[in-house]
Amino acid sequence: MGGCNSTETTPNNPSSEPSPKASQSQSDMASSEYVTQSMAAKDPKHDPFFDLIMDDDLAKNQWPKQLTSHQEEGKKGKDVSLMGKVMTPELFNKLKDIKTKTAGWTIARAMNTGTCYQSSFVGCHAGDPESYEIFKELFHPVIEKYHVGYKLDGSMKHITDMDPDKLTVALKDEAKAKVFSSRIRVARNLNFFPLNPGGTVETRNQIADLMSKVFDSFKDSDTYSDLAGTFHRHTEMTPEETQELVDGHFLFRGKDKMQAASGYHRFWPKGRGIFLNKSKTFVVWVNEGDHLRIISMEQGGDIKSVFTRLSRAIKAMEEGVKKVTGRESVFASDPALGVITCCPSNLGTAMRGSVHIGVPTIASALGLAEIDKMARTINCQARGSSGEHSAIVDRVDISNWRRLGFTEYSLVQDLIRGANLLSALEDKFVSKEADASNVDQVLAQLMSDVTIAGK
Repeated sequence: MGGCNSTETTPNNPSSEPSPKASQSQSDMASSEYVTQSMAAKDPKHDPFFDLIMDDDLAKNQWPKQLTSHQEEGKKGKDVSLMGKVMTPELFNKLKDIKTKTAGWTIARAMNTGTCYQSSFVGCHAGDPESYEIFKELFHPVIEKYHVGYKLDGSMKHITDMDPDKLTVALKDEAKAKVFSSRIRVARNLNFFPLNPGGTVETRNQIADLMSKVFDSFKDSDTYSDLAGTFHRHTEMTPEETQELVDGHFLFRGKDKMQAASGYHRFWPKGRGIFLNKSKTFVVWVNEGDHLRIISMEQGGDIKSVFTRLSRAIKAMEEGVKKVTGRESVFASDPALGVITCCPSNLGTAMRGSVHIGVPTIASALGLAEIDKMARTINCQARGSSGEHSAIVDRVDISNWRRLGFTEYSLVQDLIRGANLLSALEDKFVSKEADASNVDQVLAQLMSDVTIAGK
């Protein structure tokens, strides 16, 4: 992998070499840090949406019988995570007594989500940046399976480029008229802390305290005064403030079993917070999953404006953290993996750009699954009106699909092309030039448009 940034910048981590073998590995973890699935089943006070609940075998640092069952069912066509497709008893036994130095991360913790939940798509998480190197025999094949076409054999590097002036494709007027809102978000992790699955309540609070100082610095900045606003901590918000943020669809509230199984939601709601600028076009989620989720958003379809604000906001935050801490490097990244994130699916740009677009005719005629299938042909993803795992109500959420091996501006262009495609197809259905019986032929015609299919 070429070495994680954390091996250079993380305190008490002078080397990425595995630490000496641990005598108990998982079992020496304080019992208060997790419960097993069998313990949770007997005691309803344990909340699977927030608590770290371990597979019983993994808690003993043993090969999980539950994963064997998933793998056998996978051979019959049922769900099995990417982790489950890679991990073997032999590989587990090879890695099981190794701990990372920053977070004390183990292979048992890394693979818990996919072991506990058969339907988890990826199934594994990193507890610190060096996890990707120390446990690369698991992570690298998973990354290559998820980010199809990207190779971790040393032949490929990830390039970051957030220059909005390099955008060569724009939303067509017909598409822009259908767009309700536009949003682009990225994840960032501070390279001097463990990633949150491997973090503690102390590290989460330290990150929140640090970011509070960074946000305060915007108030006195001539360059970034438009980004100034208010930081709301989950533990300090009034009921009225909470309800206002919920009503505005700004507030994150955790509550995800698969993420909880990785350790994402431990110590909830401590160390969590949300920052909004005055115009609510710049939002930062602190310790939602990754340390920072940086979001630029606005009503309408001016995607270049949203991307430009995001680029400025990331620069402002990086400069702010450097100034407060005195560090030369603050965001975790790697030459091959790009931006380091907890989940391998977000490596690379760690970016998702999306628009909510009104296409009621094709939504009714084709349904979400078919629209998503079409979107995938031009490297996009379609979701329901409320995001992942939701149905279409009055709009479709279209976003870029790719992450690793592509620049940010090129993925914004993927998004624009996806929105142009749905808009054009909607117009064809409305004019009766297309219907469910000839949609493939109409799609082929639309793909001749460079604003949809690219060059």
